[in-house]
Amino acid sequence: MTQTHIAVIGAGLMGHGIALTLARAGHTVRVSDPVPQARAALGGRVRDSLQLMGISDPQVAEILARITAVDSIADAVQGADFVFEAAPEKMALKQAIFAEIEAAAPLTAILCSNTSVMPITQIMAQLGDKTRALGTHWWNPPHLIPLVEVIRTADTSDEAMSATMDLLAEAGKTPVRVEKDVPGFIGNRLQHALWREAVSLVERGICDARAVDDVIKASFGRRLAVLGPLENADLVGTDLTLDIHATVLADLENRLGPSPLLAQMVAEGRLGMKSGQGFHDWTADQAQDLRAKVVAHLLALDKLLGG
Repeated sequence: MTQTHIAVIGAGLMGHGIALTLARAGHTVRVSDPVPQARAALGGRVRDSLQLMGISDPQVAEILARITAVDSIADAVQGADFVFEAAPEKMALKQAIFAEIEAAAPLTAILCSNTSVMPITQIMAQLGDKTRALGTHWWNPPHLIPLVEVIRTADTSDEAMSATMDLLAEAGKTPVRVEKDVPGFIGNRLQHALWREAVSLVERGICDARAVDDVIKASFGRRLAVLGPLENADLVGTDLTLDIHATVLADLENRLGPSPLLAQMVAEGRLGMKSGQGFHDWTADQAQDLRAKVVAHLLALDKLLGG
């Protein structure tokens, strides 16, 4: 692989994982963050993630040697071929960052914004050259989840899309083209369609939250890593799928706004793990145990599937 110079804007959870992934693929990476403590913690955070992934100490050292924390956006993007912004999900902040990036980055650099739902077209609206700007939705944790959604705006060039897809594929990711900049892209539209129905089942008294989670984990959730929904429709037959939809779709939740139950929970301070109570009750140990279980599962799955 040709060594590419990468800039990552943001040294937090997403930024450190993006930097780790691209440095592991052999690229040089400069990371900027306005918070000095975040810059200082970057190396340790990357080291911890690599060791958790089972990477040997010599390899860890090689990867860390390719990552440099710098003070400013201008320092990060100097000579960069790609820029990945991984700042908090605030529109004005992202737009201000891209104004800084465009002023300092090479004219040939491809500019990527990492966001889970925000419209890429709006983030990039103030750029002078919108043809090289696109979205890359890395999933959390970015160094363990293979998918990256590559989102085209109406202005993004074919060359920028193809170059980004190639970079990510060569780095071992699973890049997917999103050809229209729609809210939630592909993954979050699918995920939150499921979540909407899950919340509705509890709201309507059909079952409790534990039943929802148990049903998914003990049934179709087990095969989702190797059998996508449209593959499953082909497996059982589109004729059976049509019959099932004719019976069940009319009764699924279809309100256009969020669930009143969800709004009530937030108003009452039932914010999930961060407050100790959401759909389930959580102690700090229980929350940490589940996070560790998710990481262990992702690592085991990666090994099983030959990642």
